[in-house]
Amino acid sequence: MSASDPDLPQVPTGEPEPSAAAPDPGAEPPVEVRVSAEATQLSVMRAVVGDLAMRADFDVDSIADLRLAVDEACSSLIRRAAGDAWLLCRFRCGADGLSLTAEVTSDESSAPRTDTFSWRVLSALTDTVASSVEAAGDGAGRHVVRIELRKGRTDTSDARGL
Repeated sequence: MSASDPDLPQVPTGEPEPSAAAPDPGAEPPVEVRVSAEATQLSVMRAVVGDLAMRADFDVDSIADLRLAVDEACSSLIRRAAGDAWLLCRFRCGADGLSLTAEVTSDESSAPRTDTFSWRVLSALTDTVASSVEAAGDGAGRHVVRIELRKGRTDTSDARGL
């Protein structure tokens, strides 16, 4: 099934298609995963970020942090998702770290609250975290709710005496 398959619902995004985005020097091509916005799909996103972080040579603690952060961000978005929504995650690995942009279509017009335990967990596990909301442009009054996070690599060469 291709991305242009008429049976596959299209997810509105405010970001250009990966092929149209300006490439980050030293960055791997982005990995995009789209699943139904259901809690049963969280393990897929945890597995993807864990694999990407391992291949990018993150240390074991950072890989665990990223898995937890992706789980928390996606859980937050799934709670806001419209009934028929897809969860779209775009992962990017660069020389300086890994970033995630996760989004869902929602009937709600507000961003996730930043004064919650969930947001504190995200902030503690990553270097940066932000959220945004924009009109979906679908004519149904829906919104695209997005969470973006980034975690840099931990330099362990000094700790090992290398």
